[in-house]
Amino acid sequence: MYFKDKVSYQPLPLPDRVALGDAKALKAAEAFRDYMKKRHTVRDFSADPVPEEVIAACVAAAGTAPSGANHQPWHFVAISDPAMKAEIRAAAEKEEETFYAGGAGEEWLKALEPIGTGVSKPHLDIAPWLIVVFAQRYGVTHDGERYKNYYVPESVGIATGFLIAALHHAGLSTLTHTPNPMKFLNGLCDRPDSEKPVMIIAVGRAAEGATVPAVAKIKKPLAEILTVRKG
Repeated sequence: MYFKDKVSYQPLPLPDRVALGDAKALKAAEAFRDYMKKRHTVRDFSADPVPEEVIAACVAAAGTAPSGANHQPWHFVAISDPAMKAEIRAAAEKEEETFYAGGAGEEWLKALEPIGTGVSKPHLDIAPWLIVVFAQRYGVTHDGERYKNYYVPESVGIATGFLIAALHHAGLSTLTHTPNPMKFLNGLCDRPDSEKPVMIIAVGRAAEGATVPAVAKIKKPLAEILTVRKG
């Protein structure tokens, strides 16, 4: 959080301490790993409503993420209004038509084949909530003075990861969507030019009969994503 006036460093005793012995730490880590394996990206959503309070609590969890200089350069717009969702879907599908007509290039389209994506995005209408993630490229004080934010993509990425994990913890399914360009979202969501929309997250409960691409269950083995260097 940015303070215009100079604020000196003041150490605060650690307010919360989650301390586990080695055995309990391993058990907790393995349990979390197994729980996160149950998280799936879906395109088949139930239209059943999700309480706003649940979404707000998950966004509050995202807001606890670490960030460059603690500036917290993010903003989340949660949308349940059917007209707004329909407008987002129409704009997204217009861009997708260009993408799948060759704008993406043959290699990219081939890479997407096992995922089963296409131009039609009905989930943007059906999912009870769309959460638009905005990155604050720079901040503006109440009196209009601009200030710099630091490590914005990294900070927003961490917060978004927190959000997706929190939504999963609440028993909800998600689908991340990154149409390009997304500038129309600033006007639709009444957000300033200092913010850049980076992602739309469709949120809701998975529909009965929902499916996932078989390839989505194929993850790199630990040996390919972890290197350990011991002294």
